[in-house]
Amino acid sequence: MWKTQKKITFVIVFLLSLHSKIKSTNMTERFFNSYNKPEGISSEDYARADCYVQAADAISKITYESVYIIDYFKKDFLYVSSNPLFLCGLSPKKVKELGYSFYTTQVPEEEVELLLKINAIGFRFFNNHPAEERYRFSISYDFHIRKNDEYILINHKLTPLAMDGYGHMWLALCFVSISNHDKPGNIEVRKLGQSYYWKYDLDLDRWLSVPSLKLTDGEKEVLLLSARGLTVEEIAARVHRAKDSIKSRRKSIFDKLNVKSISEAIAFATNYKLI
Repeated sequence: MWKTQKKITFVIVFLLSLHSKIKSTNMTERFFNSYNKPEGISSEDYARADCYVQAADAISKITYESVYIIDYFKKDFLYVSSNPLFLCGLSPKKVKELGYSFYTTQVPEEEVELLLKINAIGFRFFNNHPAEERYRFSISYDFHIRKNDEYILINHKLTPLAMDGYGHMWLALCFVSISNHDKPGNIEVRKLGQSYYWKYDLDLDRWLSVPSLKLTDGEKEVLLLSARGLTVEEIAARVHRAKDSIKSRRKSIFDKLNVKSISEAIAFATNYKLI
């Protein structure tokens, strides 16, 4: 009797494990849809891609952000940096092995659906522009990832790194940092050299054109000096302004960027190339 119960327990555990793996695999495959199917990538192309990996690894050494490269042809990660933010306590090797199943295991289930939505609308947007312009675009959005027993909100930026001969994205370079927002979403597409950007409204289910944020020269000066560690009093003395004037500029910056602290403002302005 005991042996029979043990066998039944083993079978149940095995079936549950198998179901979990099948569910994860099916969810992962949903990231790879008809909107982006790179073709004809050869072993010679991958040999040349080594230079992308070396460049990404070099960049990761001089930035606080996590860096990784998505491979849409092999449906996995080509490179994962050792910067800890994106790793969720795992090793870069383990995250690389997990590939897209990383998202299904380290992101809250309801936000995996959000990522699938972003994946679809992002590639539809990308494909609506000429192939020769697609390298100029980047997409940014926020979602939670596991941090020990909690979840933290990260900002994820993605831009094309290499495409196939048909303009489909083969490799994408991704940067991960702490989000400036307090909830997931915040989906934005920017084009290099353009004075406005696109923001996706999840309620309206469409893209909206938004004028780019602009800071005055005085506001930029306050941010740059704050980034160097100067206090309000020290900035006022440096630029020959009253302390209340500097406080007023800081408040204006916080209101424009919708942040609560100077450190958040510096991070936001750096992320969005406002200074």
